[in-house]
Amino acid sequence: MEDFKSIFESRYTWIEGFMRNVRRYAKRIAMIDPELDRTWTYSELNDESNRLCNTLSCDGFKKGDVIMALTLNCPEFAFTYIAAHKMQGVCCPVSYRCSAGELAYNIDDSKPIILVVCLSKLDCVFEALRHSHFKPKRIVVIGSKSSGEAISYDEYTAHGSTREPHITEKYNIYDETTRLYTSGTTGHPKGVSMTSINEVLSAHDVMIHFPMNYRDVTMNTTPWFHRGGLHCAGPCPTFYAGASLVVMRKFEPLQTLQLVSKYKITFVVGVPTVLEKIADEQEKQDIDISTLKGIVTMGSPLERSACIRYQKVLTPNIFNGYGTTETFWNTFLRPFDLPENAGTAGGSCVDDDVRVVKVYENKKAEPSDLAEQNGLEVGEVVICSPAKSPYMYFNRDDETNKKYYKGFIYTNDLATWDENQFITIVGRKDDMIISSGENIYPTEVEAVLNLHPKVQDCIVTSVPDKLCGQLVTAYIVKRDDTLTPEELDEFCKNSPEIANFKRPRYYRFTNQIPFNATGKKLHVKIKEQAEEDLKNGLLMRV
Repeated sequence: MEDFKSIFESRYTWIEGFMRNVRRYAKRIAMIDPELDRTWTYSELNDESNRLCNTLSCDGFKKGDVIMALTLNCPEFAFTYIAAHKMQGVCCPVSYRCSAGELAYNIDDSKPIILVVCLSKLDCVFEALRHSHFKPKRIVVIGSKSSGEAISYDEYTAHGSTREPHITEKYNIYDETTRLYTSGTTGHPKGVSMTSINEVLSAHDVMIHFPMNYRDVTMNTTPWFHRGGLHCAGPCPTFYAGASLVVMRKFEPLQTLQLVSKYKITFVVGVPTVLEKIADEQEKQDIDISTLKGIVTMGSPLERSACIRYQKVLTPNIFNGYGTTETFWNTFLRPFDLPENAGTAGGSCVDDDVRVVKVYENKKAEPSDLAEQNGLEVGEVVICSPAKSPYMYFNRDDETNKKYYKGFIYTNDLATWDENQFITIVGRKDDMIISSGENIYPTEVEAVLNLHPKVQDCIVTSVPDKLCGQLVTAYIVKRDDTLTPEELDEFCKNSPEIANFKRPRYYRFTNQIPFNATGKKLHVKIKEQAEEDLKNGLLMRV
């Protein structure tokens, strides 16, 4: 048994899986960068990662040290991710959309020895360093020549050997390998420390649910710095499966379709708004995308009408996942679940236990204190994900104790579930609207508004009201310029999907809706805007 334990804990790691593919698929294409018109075989990808490893070693990088990446999706991100695994360090991607203040917080929290940054974010890094207490040993910039304060990535790794780095300790499945920061909308983001076994089993989850294998070609249109970008057809599962990864730095719908056709991509990942833009473009261009085995969407519910359209225009094989930064995805809808179950988040993934528990004002519900499985009672989503969750936050014992309870993470998401345990997200605790004593969930109103043929997209919030407490308020992106608030009000009155008291009483038309990096609508941001718009007389009353 000791032999088994030793072998399992040292060999069932992500880096061992990657190295198996280097040995057996040495000449197979691992990564494609259309922008550079460059490909890397598994052997070449390993060589480039080794250059970075051996450079890091000469720079004093050691086990447990952090290498932070502030980059677009790019080859250097992949080299950094693999090198951190090899060097028994921690790869810490952070959002390239963050402010200098937010980056300063991340730097002080994670204390990276090396910071790899795209040229476009270099000024942000310098500004952050003026505010941070901790200073990285090295700033490595992609896409530029070296300067006094930063060294170019190419120059930094130019003399690095391609030999395998010298490792003095065995790899271990429980070593932290990746640290991601939550995309929360309030307070400081929390560092989610993932172990190698979390990454292996996240890769396995993708390989099970797609399914994915070494013959696939994947492209994730979302940023790799978050969980859905890295672990859903991003570098983690793709390189673990021995498949090929196409790099997309910035999403563009026509380019996405062209790349699918050119490289015979089998899986594309994107949030629902991305799919909408791809479908619009495909209807215009009719590009050959017949190699697609599936399109996977995450971040927000997939509405039935949208799902049917994507199945018709793009591929019959649409997938939809729901989860958190802490737990990856935990419920899943596969093609055979759709479109019948569109609008729901699906049921628990193979290794997960997702429940809806009752909500109390002054205490947590026990994991066994379940909401009725009738599709009506609203409760809180709790997730037990022993394979994919570290069950801790970095440097935040207070948040760990607050968020995790008896093996479950309490998500703050509100939902109903049915007799088949299919979950329908209705909102978040802090997004819920209470009007005249009635609970209203923004997502249910949004789903109805999006059924209107003249609506491109929408987001629903509330504004204060002396009589009712709060009034439902909708921001609409038009598909047709003739759309009016009165037309929308009549549509909602006649809809059998929502009660009359839930319909919006205020409207404003807008060109765009605020989303976070994971494709979730920022209700907290639009609520702040709505209150200001009400004061300034910019909302239209119906």
